[in-house]
Amino acid sequence: MSDFFFMAIGGLFAGLLGSVLGLGGGVLIIPMLTLVFGVPMREAIGASLVCVIATSSGAASLYVKRHLCNIRLGMTLELATTLGAIAGGVVAGIMKPQILSILFSVLLIYTAGTMLRKKSDGSIGDEMKNTSNLNYGEGSYKITHLPLGMGASFFAGNVSGLLGVGGGVIKVPVMYLLMRVPLKTAVATSNFMIGVTASAGAFVYFSRGEVHPLVAGSTMLGVFLGANLGSRLFPKIKAEYLKKAFVFILLYLSLEMLFRGLGSHLLF
Repeated sequence: MSDFFFMAIGGLFAGLLGSVLGLGGGVLIIPMLTLVFGVPMREAIGASLVCVIATSSGAASLYVKRHLCNIRLGMTLELATTLGAIAGGVVAGIMKPQILSILFSVLLIYTAGTMLRKKSDGSIGDEMKNTSNLNYGEGSYKITHLPLGMGASFFAGNVSGLLGVGGGVIKVPVMYLLMRVPLKTAVATSNFMIGVTASAGAFVYFSRGEVHPLVAGSTMLGVFLGANLGSRLFPKIKAEYLKKAFVFILLYLSLEMLFRGLGSHLLF
């Protein structure tokens, strides 16, 4: 039973960092569960998806209330994203856990690289500051390249279902750079979509019996509390310093997951 308590503590830490740095907690939840607690890879992915559902719901409701979210675009792209999440979940059931571990290692390296390139004044957290008076979720901008956006959304959903993350690291750049959606609207719309995407993937894992209630529940509780705490502490924290430490952690975890997938390990 003590393991579940420490899973909740680890989830709180993951949710806190994820909230402050504008990332989903999945990039820390899965390595924590697999490397520290020895949870099988697929069960860790299932727990991560449950955490994504819980944390994204609160954020999505806030963005919708503030009219930041383009609901019509989100529901359109979600058709492709949901199909991608289901496909990713099915493929994960066939794929060897070692391969999943290696793929997740690649995702961690990509996330670390994204954070290194992202300036502090362009972070997601900064972009969402002082937005209570904005109202352009479906405002005066023209959406372009919708078919390509649908294809990219399918891929984002596939990554979500396969590796247990929200897929926002793909959705936001696609909407912002390819479809010409304002960045704040892209972030809000991505959060609106993430919960539905994760639900589709989580259902596939649940149907295979790969969602452990105590593992998922305790971790979800910690992540939810951590995300709420992070949102309150965000204005008082220098995220730039945290970002550098977090990149180091991500790179270490990526190597650990890679070596685990290859049948070796570093420390754990």
